[in-house]
Amino acid sequence: MQSSLEKLRKFFRLEHENGYADTAVIGGLEKVLDFWVGEARNDGLDEDIIQAVSATLRGYAGQTPAQRAEALKALWKQIQAKAPEAAVPAEGRPRRPAPVRKAAVPAPRPGGRAAPRPGGATSKTPIALNASLTVLSGVGPRHAAMLARLGMTTLGDMLYYFPRRYDDYSQLRPIRELFYGQQVTVIGTVMMTETRKIRGGKATLTEAVINDGSGGLRLTWFNQPWLVNRLKVGEAISVSGKVEQYLGRLVMNNPDWEPVEVENLHTNRIVPIYPLTQNVTQKWLRKLMNQVVTYWAPKLTDPLPRAIREETGLPDLGTALLQVHFPDSQESLRAARQRLAFDELFYLQMGVLRQKRQWQAAAGRVFEVADDWLAERLAALPYALTQAQQRALADLRADLRSGKPMNRLLQGDVGSGKTIVAALAAAIVAAGGAQAAVMAPTSILAEQHYRTFQTVLAGEKGLLRAEEIRLLIGDTPEAEKEAIRAGLASGAVKIVIGTHALLEDPVAFADLQLAVIDEQHRFGVEQRAALRSKGSHPHLLVMTATPIPRSLALTLYGDLDLSVIDEMPAGRQPVATYLLTPRERERAYTLIRGQILAGHQAFIIYPLIEESENSDLLAAAQEHERLQKEIFPDLRLGLLHGRLRPDEKEAVMMAFRNRQYDILVATTVVEVGVDVPNATVMLIEAANRFGLAQLHQLRGRVGRGEAPSYCLLIPETEDAAENERLAAMVETNDGFVLAERDLQQRGPGEFLGTRQAGFASSLKMASLSDVALIEKARRHAQALFERDPDLQDPELALLAEAIGRFWGGGKGDVS
Repeated sequence: MQSSLEKLRKFFRLEHENGYADTAVIGGLEKVLDFWVGEARNDGLDEDIIQAVSATLRGYAGQTPAQRAEALKALWKQIQAKAPEAAVPAEGRPRRPAPVRKAAVPAPRPGGRAAPRPGGATSKTPIALNASLTVLSGVGPRHAAMLARLGMTTLGDMLYYFPRRYDDYSQLRPIRELFYGQQVTVIGTVMMTETRKIRGGKATLTEAVINDGSGGLRLTWFNQPWLVNRLKVGEAISVSGKVEQYLGRLVMNNPDWEPVEVENLHTNRIVPIYPLTQNVTQKWLRKLMNQVVTYWAPKLTDPLPRAIREETGLPDLGTALLQVHFPDSQESLRAARQRLAFDELFYLQMGVLRQKRQWQAAAGRVFEVADDWLAERLAALPYALTQAQQRALADLRADLRSGKPMNRLLQGDVGSGKTIVAALAAAIVAAGGAQAAVMAPTSILAEQHYRTFQTVLAGEKGLLRAEEIRLLIGDTPEAEKEAIRAGLASGAVKIVIGTHALLEDPVAFADLQLAVIDEQHRFGVEQRAALRSKGSHPHLLVMTATPIPRSLALTLYGDLDLSVIDEMPAGRQPVATYLLTPRERERAYTLIRGQILAGHQAFIIYPLIEESENSDLLAAAQEHERLQKEIFPDLRLGLLHGRLRPDEKEAVMMAFRNRQYDILVATTVVEVGVDVPNATVMLIEAANRFGLAQLHQLRGRVGRGEAPSYCLLIPETEDAAENERLAAMVETNDGFVLAERDLQQRGPGEFLGTRQAGFASSLKMASLSDVALIEKARRHAQALFERDPDLQDPELALLAEAIGRFWGGGKGDVS
């Protein structure tokens, strides 16, 4: 037995004899580490043992005697497994198994997926990766607390704390070779800095000039005056951003910057730049990451089957992690990022396929109606359904008579007529003697649906009496709420439309068989589950007006069947869309005034509520005041933003709908579901700050009446590239075309909100705009799922563990 292990055994035996009072060594057992770690490495002891011992002893003093006994016992068993000679003491017979503890494995977070670690811990993951960061040389409790703020508490966390960007010292570009529109990193020496007030003292502009010997570059930051003290003249800095032009000179606005570590300049390497927090420097964190990643990444066992790795040409997990932190070349970095992104998408697909199978395994009530019955209902409608609506209705009929619970996403552009299709599905369920519930995110939207359902399903030729369709929202009088609850419990109320009020405990259904959730991304996982739990395997229909590109829909909604209404009702006029420059703002105000004189109303949208210190954007609150005083003093202006209480928002929208305001100044809180047929103008300021899908949603707030309507887009600058992107809004009113472009140009951020199961936080490396990789991951996931859906093959055991870790044992948001 190595002398270091023999010493450790003696300390543990003495500690046992002392009743685990932490008195075997003066100052506590942790003091052993001061000399033992170096001796153990000199003995050639396995690093896993050293890390496990360090992790156990650093936390030893804070435990109870019983916990200490268990910890030392577990640790010694682990040592014996790694070093069999430790089973026999030097003097001959093994004594009572000497002590220690396994580093604690963090428990999964309840109610959702565990920490998103795609390479996921498995039973083959070295246990030392669960060790606290204080086992690292130079990391004490204070440093560990700083790293915890970055989300790193264990060695394993460090492997998946990825750089936010890289400085490629192998391909540095001289300033003289820069050209307009490039996204680059350059290095130069700070030649001058200054800060000055602008806009009458309301804002500050900080400027610096750097020079690299080939030329100079001006840098500007808005409302960051402290930078003038942090940027030292004569200091070398690395600057990353987009090259722009001002008065004929190249500039960078609000670039990222870092002090240059001189030793990196001549390495010719790609250097990672990590997200930081206060008192943590790049140099210190990078050194720490190098210590952990280079040692532990190669020791990981890859859960992805070799066959899939070979078919896809992806590197193994250890190589990918090593190269994503410290790449040898741009090519190896791309391969590493693709491997880690593939893991995320593959695990996501496997979980989604599992959810779909679980849902389909349940039995659902059969609801079937004759074609004549449906024809009579359709004939009673005020207008004929479009072909797309008829296809969607046929899908819903097929689901309702299949004997399996419906689990369908109904996707349709703004104004395409999703509500009528949902109403007809509810009518089929009501005709079968059961109940339907429709949940909307706001009272206003719930009231709109209620009016539609009454128009379509009640009345002289209707299927139901008016009192069998009820509205239950927060403002419903308590006496009426009580009557509605009683009607739901008895079965007298067949269809209820409401908000989160439907989720309250007193609301019980006699026989809920259809749950319809509109604008479903506005509800959390728990809310959706709560509504569904009020019935026994009810049919589920979720609806959204957000145009979701097919690649994204198949990824995020792979467990749902998909119906798309991609055709607008006859007679609906497209909204005329115009792109204006900031200097043409007066033209927009003239159009708004003309429309109001004609008896109509207008929206003016801003991206912020108030001006912030870090932005020079126009903001709704300040602009509302300016517009009321200076531009439209004779008109009535309302203000709507996200900081208002829900009842205040409702009051403002009701007042606007009832024509108490001529103009509504707002943030994107008006994006979904507000129906004001009299509004004919939508003016969007700083339009370049919004994605195309979001702009399209905002545009959908007008054009709901018979009068011609207009959408006016004003970007912050006249930058041609930005305006070219926004020009797509002028070219088409088709939300799906715009969504595809938006996905390509801005990535999936707009759509990730449509599923709050944690995808956004879990996908650290994958880009949902990478359609080719999504298709590849889905193809391999489907092939594996068809072959072995439960992953029972022993060779897939680690993969099953990794997928379980990725999903945290949860069932997602709709299963």
